Amino acid sequence: MSVDTTAFYAEQVTLNSLVQNILYASGTVGALLVVVGLLLIDAGTARRRSLFNSTIEKVLGFFLGFATYYAIGFGFWAAQYYIMVDGTLMDSIRDWWLGGTLTNAMAQHVDPAVFPGLNTFQIFIFFLAVFAGIINILLHFSVSERMKPSAYYVTCIVATLGSSVLSWVTWGSVGPLTNLGFHDFFGVGFVYMFPAGIALVLNAQMGKRPGMMAPHPEVRAYLAPSIGLCAPGLLIIFAGLPMVIMSCLFFFDPEAHAVSVTMADTSVGIALNNYALVWAGGAITGILLAYRTGNYAYTLLGPLAGYVAGASGFDVWLPWQAFIVGLAGPLAAYAVYEFTLKRGIDEHKLFPLFLGSGTLGMLLVGIFKAGTPRGGYLGIEEGAYAFQHGEISLLMQVAGIVVCIGAGVVTGLILSVLLRATTGLKVSEADQIQGLDVVRWGLEPDVVTHADTPSRA
Repeated sequence: MSVDTTAFYAEQVTLNSLVQNILYASGTVGALLVVVGLLLIDAGTARRRSLFNSTIEKVLGFFLGFATYYAIGFGFWAAQYYIMVDGTLMDSIRDWWLGGTLTNAMAQHVDPAVFPGLNTFQIFIFFLAVFAGIINILLHFSVSERMKPSAYYVTCIVATLGSSVLSWVTWGSVGPLTNLGFHDFFGVGFVYMFPAGIALVLNAQMGKRPGMMAPHPEVRAYLAPSIGLCAPGLLIIFAGLPMVIMSCLFFFDPEAHAVSVTMADTSVGIALNNYALVWAGGAITGILLAYRTGNYAYTLLGPLAGYVAGASGFDVWLPWQAFIVGLAGPLAAYAVYEFTLKRGIDEHKLFPLFLGSGTLGMLLVGIFKAGTPRGGYLGIEEGAYAFQHGEISLLMQVAGIVVCIGAGVVTGLILSVLLRATTGLKVSEADQIQGLDVVRWGLEPDVVTHADTPSRA
């Protein structure tokens, strides 16, 4: 696509477009607050002797994913809108890779008849690049303190490319699965289920951390330095996500007419209240589970499980329905958490939340919102991409779940073979026991706990 740098198109830089630009830019701020919240949760739960290493690997993994997405990732997601108007995937990549014409064009120099709303699309690169980084942070939770940094960083690049392709297939309104009836308002499939699928493979090969699931001769117990940090981390995530939800809406004339990214009928107020109520519902069930089992983890998992269960349907639930979904979400997380705990599986975040609550939420959308019109694109009245020509169906929800988790599993299998043959995969048990802060960076913790003192028995 060529750009005439001498032309000036005032329609691209109106006050109305600026308002939308600010709205979408706020979504990037909300996503960055999620990053801060996740790092606080990690700071509260990683073993003191590996705390800095765990945090800095997440930060570096975030920026590797962020940069990779800028390099090529956005072209995959945007391709669905090119294909809708008889373009191709390669056309989209040529326009939107880091050196692409549209990535580097000033909006006022691009004819809106050729590409309207350019500023918004450019801001969306930033927005989705943050989520590419978040995927890597989430993945690190599953392999923390066990995976070699070289292997993790390669995984970050591959995971970004894989999730970028998956976002085209499963998130939007005219991608292959979404246009057929798969419904995922918030990107639960490519942001949450995909890394959980990778983790299914990699976590099994990493094994348990010394002292995590049972006492170890050299590590009597795996003690987190400050569980209390998790609560403010949780609230920072809660505070950031409303801005992200606003960025999952499209706005058309009249100026404040909102439809979801799936082109389902919704409104700003409904989507935000649904978000608020799934957190509240999840927190209530989490409290009950925590006191019933005596396990503090459910006080933290509860609100997150309610949110994940509701996220795929924020645009189509009614507030009272969202509250019920929020109440149910932690029950799925509980079932998965207890399953993994009894089998000594050292993964207590991605599996319960994304494979448990995420799957439940998508199925509930398919069961109770079947027949809801969505898909296509506003303004197209006939053909394969006609506005709201598709309907939510349980079959397509199941298909989307299988595709998202399956894509992660396949990615994990390929990565595990390649990494074992090249960089190696796992940190040695001796280094895990000593602590990666001292092994990698020469950093000693300020406090040596009883659990870090080798047993003489």
